[in-house]
Amino acid sequence: MFPTVREVLALDPVRHGAPRVVAGDAGLDRPVRWVHVAEVPDIATLLGGGELVLTTGIGLPADDAGLRAFIGDLADVGVSGLVVELGRRYVSGVPRVMAAAAERRGLPLVELRRATPFVRITEAVHALIVDAQLTELRAAEEIHQRFTELSVEGADAAEVIRQAAELSGCPVVLENLSRQVLGYDPAGESAELLLDGWEQHSRRIRPAGRTAYEPDSGWLVTVVGARGQDWGRLLLRWPAGGDAPSARAGEPTVAPPTRLTILVERAASTLALGRLIRRDAEGLERQLHGTLLTALLDHSRPVDEVALRAKALGVALDRRHLVGVMVRQRADDPAGEGGPEAGPARLRDLSEAVGQALREAKLTALTSAVDDNSVGALLALPDPAAEDRALSAFAGALRRVRLDAGSGRTPSGADPSRGGGPGAVIVAAGSGVSSLREARRSLVEARQIAEAARRDRRDLPIFRLPHVGLAGLLHLLREEPRLQTFVERELGPLLEYDAKHPRERLLDTLRAYLEQGRNKSAGAAAAHLSRPAFYERLARIARILDVDLDSVEASLSLHVALLALEAVRAP
Repeated sequence: MFPTVREVLALDPVRHGAPRVVAGDAGLDRPVRWVHVAEVPDIATLLGGGELVLTTGIGLPADDAGLRAFIGDLADVGVSGLVVELGRRYVSGVPRVMAAAAERRGLPLVELRRATPFVRITEAVHALIVDAQLTELRAAEEIHQRFTELSVEGADAAEVIRQAAELSGCPVVLENLSRQVLGYDPAGESAELLLDGWEQHSRRIRPAGRTAYEPDSGWLVTVVGARGQDWGRLLLRWPAGGDAPSARAGEPTVAPPTRLTILVERAASTLALGRLIRRDAEGLERQLHGTLLTALLDHSRPVDEVALRAKALGVALDRRHLVGVMVRQRADDPAGEGGPEAGPARLRDLSEAVGQALREAKLTALTSAVDDNSVGALLALPDPAAEDRALSAFAGALRRVRLDAGSGRTPSGADPSRGGGPGAVIVAAGSGVSSLREARRSLVEARQIAEAARRDRRDLPIFRLPHVGLAGLLHLLREEPRLQTFVERELGPLLEYDAKHPRERLLDTLRAYLEQGRNKSAGAAAAHLSRPAFYERLARIARILDVDLDSVEASLSLHVALLALEAVRAP
């Protein structure tokens, strides 16, 4: 927002004075916050930093020690530079001791070899500062307007990131708590270079505060979250493309202007608000069955109210054995189907097929699409003994309905409702519960199983919890901030260590140890290390993580965190 010393020296009133830089030229890109005229030696006590000091030198000390102290005081307070007009105190040039002190402290020292009214300099510089401030205000107003429109329109994350990159001219990256990239815009730069080794690079970016700039890495970072729950970080790289003077000269990166801080914060709030709106809008757009099913999943309505409304629809949920079921396509975009209408059409077809299968199996249930790829159902059975029979009847009926409709039959004639074909579906069921207050657990479990089962190629009519195991459940929960927080808490120090020492790969050592059942000899063989080297690495891991690797409980926690990390990193 402020002009630099270099830019001030290029102004006409300053050029009229025939300026010459005699020391501290490395600091010419310092910003000038204000211009101050001073003729007394103790002026530093009246300054706040960022000023360009103008003087004729008539009040400066006559001795070398006094001149050194004067320069030191100005440097300590953080002035941008010192301009001395020759002719009154100093005729041919400033004293060498003054130039040497300024050079030693990196303070720009400029001689004006021709008499120049200081008022013209101050007017020109202050006009430049005011114009820059007005430009900054206009930019901030545009930022507020643009992101307000995006919030109202319900723009997705990709559009918010694109707008942030367009307004700033800088690369922008959105990541989750485990440093996995959720979205990015390289702003015309190479995406490959931007994202290469991103996780390790991101772990080294640790600014202080929710929104802060880290000069060493050149990234402006803000936390993304709402309602007290953070779920990611938004990062903007400054300067973009190495176009700042400091980037060319290899000097410390200039801090980004205030408008960019405003921009990343507004973009982050728009992302957080959009996520909340989409989550809440899900339940509003459903039909009544969907509203009630969503209410059970989201806790958006009292359970008693859900039971009352469901009973009015002819679905009695009280005093019933309830089983959550999820049906989804194995592939989000099956081969041979495309275009913007393909996804909603497939979901409508699947929802109709599930409803018809429930009717054919003579089952009572709440049913509705619960997301862009899944249809959920809450079966209400007369007693627990009917659970297996009811699920088998439903799976068989669904298979017949889909075959009869001819939906998704593969060219080879394979059954589209089973196996791994492009039209295959997964039917997953949660644990049965005896109370509507526990129904959410069964529905969530079914959704978790359905997601995890997508990686399972077995031909099962119904997937249940024992079929997917811990790794499958962690794969589904990979986007859950609490799981990512757990991974960071358990493995964060080790991941940061590996980011700084990529050749050691202590995480692989820990994985080998745990996968071999804490057998150190077997772990050393699996890691292709000698036993002494393997033992030394284990000791270092224990120190970094501050854990006892001989503890079963600690090792179990670390093993779960490793499985969760693999799930988070999985595409």
